[in-house]
Amino acid sequence: MEYFSVQWHITDMCDQRCKHCYIFAEDNCKKISEMSFDEIKLTLKEIKNMCKKMGKLPYIYLTGGDPILHPNFWDLLKLLKKDNIPFTIMGNPFHLNLEVCKKMKSYGLEKYQMSLDGMEKTHDWFRKKGSFKTTLEKIKDINEAGIKSVIMTTVSKTNIDEIPDIIDTVVKHKVRVFAFSRYCPTSTEKDVGIKPLEYRKLLDTCWQKYKDYIAEDTYTRFNLKDHLWKLYLYEEGLYKLPENIKDGFVYDGCHCGRGHITILPNGDVYACRRMESKVGNIFESKQHLFDIWNSKELDEYRQIDKFDKCSKCKLKLFCRGCPAVTKGLTGNMYNEDPQCWMNIKESV
Repeated sequence: MEYFSVQWHITDMCDQRCKHCYIFAEDNCKKISEMSFDEIKLTLKEIKNMCKKMGKLPYIYLTGGDPILHPNFWDLLKLLKKDNIPFTIMGNPFHLNLEVCKKMKSYGLEKYQMSLDGMEKTHDWFRKKGSFKTTLEKIKDINEAGIKSVIMTTVSKTNIDEIPDIIDTVVKHKVRVFAFSRYCPTSTEKDVGIKPLEYRKLLDTCWQKYKDYIAEDTYTRFNLKDHLWKLYLYEEGLYKLPENIKDGFVYDGCHCGRGHITILPNGDVYACRRMESKVGNIFESKQHLFDIWNSKELDEYRQIDKFDKCSKCKLKLFCRGCPAVTKGLTGNMYNEDPQCWMNIKESV
């Protein structure tokens, strides 16, 4: 049976105030929000009921803030284990040790995701002093506990030149999975600052590194998270379109409105956490999550023919770039992805 992913924010509490954090962007978080345990149980019930009606299995991406700071963190993990629901935690390194990691593993944790947003000086500038070293130190505990360690990088003009060094670093420290995606602009920084062909050059550099490391049978696996990877691989002859494309069938690309949903600590339901995309609230209006998923508000995120450039592209059923990056820069997610180089000629 197919999985349906839910990015579930149970708290805004966090040990860091990252410069590119969505929680505190756009002057959103004047008050720290956190679910009560009753709200957590209600949310889990809604997730299970929705997935049952959809004929899918839930997969939880548990996050915050830092979810481990929630007073009912371990109580929630017990509920997930009881219902045999697989989950990943996206959090910080500061409260991890081998004992904690083994305990999380005992409740069924599959992956623990942390961030590296540059080498030490840059990463600590984004997050806080000491964060870089602490993150690398905790990878060993995560791995030893039998959890897959995941490192995620947010790429912007500030750190684009450091991505190759980050790749070498995660391989050296035996990170299990590495991926990166682009920074989504907010009011404090309205541009990722990367030109389209400059971004393609980064993908090409990373692909060559990935190939070399895969040939060495390294421990690290590389997740091609950014949807523009499809365009790169297609141009390189490494990705083939199906011979018989089904009319109206979306094969890949952005899963917004199709394969995942986000729930915030105050009950707000977002089509995508990386952009302002509220489609309902399961606490305030007593809306059922299944009804929100099938609402006209969320259906707006499924209208791929509204995308200015993508709707005319042969890859529209497979790519569509990142609507969140586009909305952050232009205010309209249907506009052209600012890093898409298709039919663009420029000097890098």
